[in-house]
Amino acid sequence: MPPRHTALTDAERAHRLLLTTCAAFALLSLVLVPPSLPLGWDELVYASRFSPYAPATPFSAPRTRGVPFLIAPVASWSDSVVLLRLWLTLLSATALYLGFRPWLRAAHRPSAAAVAAALYGGLWVALFYASAAMPNHYTAMGAVGAVGLFLRARPAPAAYAGIAAWLALATLMRPNDGAAIAVPLLLAALLVPALRSHGRLLAVLGGLAAGALPWLIEAYVRFGGVRERLARASEVQGDLRPLLSFTHQLTVLDGPLLCRPCDSDGIRLVTAEWWLLLPILLTAGLLALRRRTPRALPAHALALLTALSAALPYLLLVPYAAPRFLLPTHALLAPTAATGLLPLAGHARGAGRARAVGVVLPLALALALVGHLITQLQLVQGNSRIQAGARGDWARVAEALNARGVGGDSAASPCVLRGNTSVIPIAYATGCEPGGSARSTADPTPAPAALVLRDAAPPRWARDWPRHAVPGTYAPGWVVHVRP
Repeated sequence: MPPRHTALTDAERAHRLLLTTCAAFALLSLVLVPPSLPLGWDELVYASRFSPYAPATPFSAPRTRGVPFLIAPVASWSDSVVLLRLWLTLLSATALYLGFRPWLRAAHRPSAAAVAAALYGGLWVALFYASAAMPNHYTAMGAVGAVGLFLRARPAPAAYAGIAAWLALATLMRPNDGAAIAVPLLLAALLVPALRSHGRLLAVLGGLAAGALPWLIEAYVRFGGVRERLARASEVQGDLRPLLSFTHQLTVLDGPLLCRPCDSDGIRLVTAEWWLLLPILLTAGLLALRRRTPRALPAHALALLTALSAALPYLLLVPYAAPRFLLPTHALLAPTAATGLLPLAGHARGAGRARAVGVVLPLALALALVGHLITQLQLVQGNSRIQAGARGDWARVAEALNARGVGGDSAASPCVLRGNTSVIPIAYATGCEPGGSARSTADPTPAPAALVLRDAAPPRWARDWPRHAVPGTYAPGWVVHVRP
């Protein structure tokens, strides 16, 4: 009886630690990323599905209805950015808790779940997007939650329902990620004796189908079919094809939020510290599992394979990079990394009898973790500051256009903007419709109401249009050319 009481106490302590970690994640993200941060480009596209954020911006083939579903409880009746970000912060912290909760059992060491949530939640990308109307964090939580439930030795009906729900969420957010996550689980349900079961197989297939259904319906309603939508999506994303984008992912370790193209961006070694620390923790985790709980090795191996499956499309097919693309991979690697960190910390605490090891090992581990956290917090602050300045420029350009009779309340009819960058968010802020790139030399019919250019000359057909520099911008070089 006493051992059972001790086990229950350990489980309760681990559960409270997980709750504390998720609360700290929410509070830290609100401190580092102000709730007043204006909506970004992608966020405007999703929010403008609702009338308070009208006019609606183009909803291209790669986008899905998952994020509008998440923000609907607020965006359907209020245009407050602060309120929307507070809602999303609460939602993301709840998803973090629910996603890692199955690992209280799946990790075979309850405290590893909270450590895994802290390792994932301490990454600057996760903290930055905690309050963002973006899909990747929820895809990541869908992945880690589904795998954690999938690994239960004898799943109850509720566990099967949870697997299906998590996969449906991941697929609803990003169908390609949902498919990449489902493939290793399907193979495990068919081929691995300890995991082979009709219940797991049906749960994975059911979740994948439920999440993909809205995308499939929209493919036929708006794009003429699945093949046509995939072709359009590939075109919008720069022609998906076999290539090596691994170096692109390295260049965005410290930002920008989107690197397209990535040829001019470099790699800062100090921001690569997570990718140097992660292999050490993963190796320590696998060695600890092999030594103490070898029966748990297949479970963690499946999590690692699923993490690799989620990352490969972005490393081998997508011709651009964004740090948020690998959030599902980070989440799936976190439990094994946490399993490696706990024995290292325990060994460091217990090494006091040997003077050299008792001083060096805990000090090295503490310095590595503190350095990692400081680097990540600096990256959150830096990227938040950059985004605040860049998004503020959209409002300044819109004010310059409105002052010259383009858009705003003074517009007698719908106006169209063209430009060489940020056309969609500036058009939204101005109250106009985006009209595409200004690079074409052909005289457009009808002509746009204005051109918005940054560090670029106007095309031939607009060289005589009045030119107005936009003062006080975060990034220099903004100029508007208003049709006479």
